[in-house]
Amino acid sequence: MKLSYQSLKSPEWQEKGYQLPQFNLEEIAKNTQKSPAWLHLGAGNIFRAFLANLQQRLLNSGEAQQGIIVAEGFDYEIIEKAYRPYDNLSVFAKLKNDHSVDKIVIGSIVESLRMDPAFQEDFARLKAIFQAPSLQMVSLTITEKGYLIKNQQGEYYPAVQADFEQGLAAPQSYIGKIVALLVERFNQGALPLALVSMDNMSENGAKLQKVILEFAEQWQKSGHISQDFINYLHSDKISFPWSMIDKITPRPDAEVQKQLQNEGIEDLEPVVTSKNTYVAPFVNAEELEYLAIEDNFPNGRPALEKVGVILTDRATVNKIETMKVTTCLNPLHTALAIFGCLLGFTKISDEVRDSDLLALIQKLGYQEGLPVVINPKLINPKQFIDEVINIRLSNDFIPDTPQRIATDTSQKLAIRFGETIKSYIKSGKPVDELVTIPLVFAGWLRYLLAIDDQGKPFENSPDPRLNELKDKLAYVKLGDHLSVDQLRSILSDNTIFGVDLNEVGLADKVVHCFNELLMGTGAVRRTLHKYVS
Repeated sequence: MKLSYQSLKSPEWQEKGYQLPQFNLEEIAKNTQKSPAWLHLGAGNIFRAFLANLQQRLLNSGEAQQGIIVAEGFDYEIIEKAYRPYDNLSVFAKLKNDHSVDKIVIGSIVESLRMDPAFQEDFARLKAIFQAPSLQMVSLTITEKGYLIKNQQGEYYPAVQADFEQGLAAPQSYIGKIVALLVERFNQGALPLALVSMDNMSENGAKLQKVILEFAEQWQKSGHISQDFINYLHSDKISFPWSMIDKITPRPDAEVQKQLQNEGIEDLEPVVTSKNTYVAPFVNAEELEYLAIEDNFPNGRPALEKVGVILTDRATVNKIETMKVTTCLNPLHTALAIFGCLLGFTKISDEVRDSDLLALIQKLGYQEGLPVVINPKLINPKQFIDEVINIRLSNDFIPDTPQRIATDTSQKLAIRFGETIKSYIKSGKPVDELVTIPLVFAGWLRYLLAIDDQGKPFENSPDPRLNELKDKLAYVKLGDHLSVDQLRSILSDNTIFGVDLNEVGLADKVVHCFNELLMGTGAVRRTLHKYVS
């Protein structure tokens, strides 16, 4: 059994319980080649486990006649090693709480492209896709980092600056490539299009719009594009819908791989690309999923509401996203990641079975977050947290790790915790009532030392500010007792915490917790237990 169009014709797949595409793969591929409707940027696991499966369900029911085209603009080995050798097919292992597995062969992805002018044929195809009147939306899961065109000092990255100078011929930055392709669409008659950020950050559509406009305006100033194109981006022909996406999608798991291989599927070995991406021709993810999108599509859209997507107004999407990212899921995840690394855990589900860590996220979500959350009505916040803690994070069939979740923590704290602090201030609630948020901040400082609670070194997860922050804490040792002044430069950094912790009155609390966490081996466990019990 191989992942190929030809192999899927074998009855063996269905005999072994695989759910196959219920449509003619070759016909859908031809339809998509001729009239592309949905292009997705970012070929990672959540795309295959969630978005591609949504389109597959629409294709299965006859609600769609085109598949999805995926393009990868950062790590081209994903396309070369996990897509094209398998006719763009993949197996989605849906891992249920009862330990059963739905095995779905995803066939809705009909083209995979490398989004770089260096790959001339691929980039020419992308230009043709953007020129197609049939194209309805370009969605993105490129992570928060994909939207950055400046460094911490406000200077444009070298690739971005080079694009500004050299123009549209061969852009190298991610946003530059997108803007150049949008120019192709504009030149075909200012055709309408929705650009839908599905990245896991608040107000994602606004962030995408802002960076695209900033980039385009720089090109306009340099004489590479016209004011008419800028006007096109500002017009109602181009929309930037906001969205909220939620589905836990860990790295390819060895146990899942073994099960699929034992059933006869060949060539499933994951690879780690040169850019440290873990990819395989299969994906594993939880059963539950949420997607809410602002219903603003100037050229039409797939019938996503028929496969469980919430289509609503911007304000409601923002409430749902804010509820999830700042209160009901993401802060809990980050808290578990930080303390899980310090306490030697390697599975999120095992952490939720730890009484102290369970108490930490319960206190963080129910006691500190819920009082200031805005109820979006379409999803009940308390029920959402109930589901997160009791069903999702505790699902021991999901092989997710605190080490994965700890990635890029410096980019996450401002949204996941800083917004709650701001809500306390705005509502007049005293921030000194907060216990777990200062504890998590202190835990993160302790995590940056890369020494676990037993005094053993561990490797910090990747983070764009990791080296800078570790340098600032290089003098700190277990047993030290620090003052607020010694940590003031970090604690005042609102790009990390969302607020200046000195100004809002939380610096003393964070430093006090940090000093307790530094009191030798076992101090992390003792301090955690003290504050959550």
